[in-house]
Amino acid sequence: MKNWFKLISLIAVIMTGALLIYGTHDMPAWGDPDSPANSHVSPRYILEATKLTATPNMVSAVLADYRSYDTLGESAVIFTASISCLFLLRRIRREKKGEEV
Repeated sequence: MKNWFKLISLIAVIMTGALLIYGTHDMPAWGDPDSPANSHVSPRYILEATKLTATPNMVSAVLADYRSYDTLGESAVIFTASISCLFLLRRIRREKKGEEV
């Protein structure tokens, strides 16, 4: 029974990897100047960022206005990781002192 589970897991991993590799063939080449991000998105950010967001700094406009949810998510991940490290280190320090956790 355990060998079947390992075999099914291996097949699932191989199929997922093959599907991901197959999907990357449709992506544009790295650094391609004709990719949609370079031909449509970047010029709009460069030309209209300060006008649409009323922010004089283009980097701040992109981070705070266009990618605000992404930046919020990254901040939440960093906050969660730092709090987790704090709790882990606090527990280790208590164990060294001989206190109960």
